[in-house]
Amino acid sequence: MLTKIWRDIDNKKLQPVYLLVGEEAYLIDETVRKIKQALAADEEAEVMTYSLDEVPVDEVLNEADTIPFFTERKLVIAKNATIFKASDREKEKITHDLKRFEQYMSNPAPFSVVVMIAPYEKLDERKKFTKVAKANACVVEAVAPEERDLAVWITSRVQELGKSIDDEAIGALLNLVGTNMLQLNLEVEKLALYLGADGVEITEVMVNELVAKTLEQDAFKMVDAYFANDEATALEIYHDLLLQKQEPIMLVGLLASTVRLMNHSYYLQSKGYSQQQIAKQLKAHPYRIKMLLQKRNRPTEEQLLRALYALSKVDEALKTSSGNRERHLELFIMKAM
Repeated sequence: MLTKIWRDIDNKKLQPVYLLVGEEAYLIDETVRKIKQALAADEEAEVMTYSLDEVPVDEVLNEADTIPFFTERKLVIAKNATIFKASDREKEKITHDLKRFEQYMSNPAPFSVVVMIAPYEKLDERKKFTKVAKANACVVEAVAPEERDLAVWITSRVQELGKSIDDEAIGALLNLVGTNMLQLNLEVEKLALYLGADGVEITEVMVNELVAKTLEQDAFKMVDAYFANDEATALEIYHDLLLQKQEPIMLVGLLASTVRLMNHSYYLQSKGYSQQQIAKQLKAHPYRIKMLLQKRNRPTEEQLLRALYALSKVDEALKTSSGNRERHLELFIMKAM
């Protein structure tokens, strides 16, 4: 559906009102960019931007109803469209003329393109104007695609940049970055730029060398090494993090969070939950859950609970003792399971 909307925009078949719904910033930004590009194809676009948590929707509609001075059509963007969220009307700082909004939606100005951005997971479907907006606007669902579709998108984006990428590199990229399309796009552009004019293919080795590793990724690797009794690898990661000025007490919390994620994932799988259901239930990105569930040598539930108990003792020691604080977590890592 989004592909068709983007294709229509690229062909200058613009709708008078767009409603962008969802938390995937890349899809929102890319849709707005395409609309601007379509309007500015022959002349400089006239763009007005508002935030509905600062101004009433009436002001946005006044602008949309005003004929543009220098162009045939203008773009009016309304960010943070909180009017579509479930909220206490009495606590809202801004009063919106929702009746007028409904009237505009049924008869929008032909010389304006209005973009309402609601960067929220869900809209309040009980509200009448939400139903009116969805019935009359072109609705763009800014939701991160499933892992398979995301891999297809990465391949397509790399091809747009004149390069290619293999499946192993895509897997490594998803493992390091996650499903955040905005961050994925930045990393893909960086990798393509690194290849230069003569380079062709993005490889797994390139991804692992050039894509910045997150703290979460390091925590997963530390936990993996710990349960595999690979003391050397776990300590190497820990010492690298200390050199990066990471605090031991914060690392303890991150490790405990990782162990809990493993425990909950394995429990839910034993109850018949699918990979997608587990990811949604635990609010973790699907690729990370997939990697956890594919592990052959999993720690037992008893091992996971013992590790959590041991980490709670490290946390207590860090909060109550002084001296060599780094040593407490180091001793935990050195203690074989």
